Amino acid sequence: MTRRKKTRSLADKVTIRTGKRKDYKKWRHENPDQVVSSRRFTQKKRQQRKLQAARKLARQEQGASIAIHPEPDTTSSEERDE
Repeated sequence: MTRRKKTRSLADKVTIRTGKRKDYKKWRHENPDQVVSSRRFTQKKRQQRKLQAARKLARQEQGASIAIHPEPDTTSSEERDE
């Protein structure tokens, strides 16, 4: 049987939610319905996504268009037949 490692930390032994990160992570994991992002954070993220979408659209419009499936030319096909 392996020996249990001695720990100085009381974080694992604490049952109440304190201000410690480990306790908070555990509490969030156990209570997902009570965890809600702040209004300011969601507004900020929504604004960032709008800006990102606008930049992406601008890049797409600025770029050169490439004909992936070009229409076959009638002149080039006649030259190949001869």
